[in-house]
Amino acid sequence: MTPRVDAHHHLWDLARRDQPWMDGPWADPIRRTYALGDLEDALTGHSIEATVVVQASSSYDETRELLALAGRPNRIAGVVGWADLTDPELPAVLFGLRAGPGGERLVGIRHQVQDEPDPRWLARADVRRGLALLAEEGLVYDLLVTPRELPAAVEAARALPQLEFVLDHGGKPSIADGGRQPWADGITGTAALPNVVCKLSGLVTEADWAKWGPDQVLPYARHLLDAFGPGRVLFGSDWPVCTLAAPYDQVLALAEWATAHLTGREHAAVLGGNAARTYRLAL
Repeated sequence: MTPRVDAHHHLWDLARRDQPWMDGPWADPIRRTYALGDLEDALTGHSIEATVVVQASSSYDETRELLALAGRPNRIAGVVGWADLTDPELPAVLFGLRAGPGGERLVGIRHQVQDEPDPRWLARADVRRGLALLAEEGLVYDLLVTPRELPAAVEAARALPQLEFVLDHGGKPSIADGGRQPWADGITGTAALPNVVCKLSGLVTEADWAKWGPDQVLPYARHLLDAFGPGRVLFGSDWPVCTLAAPYDQVLALAEWATAHLTGREHAAVLGGNAARTYRLAL
């Protein structure tokens, strides 16, 4: 039986560092520390056997802490950490992360590209050099982009076929206002690249937090599944950010509804098998 994997969640300790992206009252409901025990509580009863924890801040210290946590006996099977792709010392940085506690759990790198002023940040030569190094190191790259940055992300993926890219949160469609374009066409074009997979994650927080329902979100989820196919879509909860709009059980139920038409093997791939393969998780 294929293990179920939550391929995208976060943990953070506000006593250790601020999270700059919590930049307004909108974040007040999640403006607290979320520790491993809180995650375990959220996972109770959902048959999730393994998880991938993803960076929340541009911090090497946070990445080291997540790796050390993943190195202990628990459900965290992989860490998508942060690194400065433009740093000439990136090879030494990655070596250091892997040499530290839990370093064998480093499976990928992510940067908050959506927060960069330049929508073509991923087209920069120094960024591309860093991405190429990730491929050499056997790591994947998580894309945190909106439709604004998606064209440059597609160019990067086309230029670096040796690197596997993971599109987080379905490319962040404007679900709350019912917007479909340019997102839908962008997703279709992105899915044409065989080295890009997509996370079925983060959609509830792109919807209207107070009034969303499955009928508002499912058309976007199904477009992702149609474009990428069930062999290249990974379930992720985006917990605890998702709790701004829905608790863990509702997010998982939404993924179950979105994949209800798939075969048993395809459903198992989306809910776990694809994440295990993409991140090379030792389950």
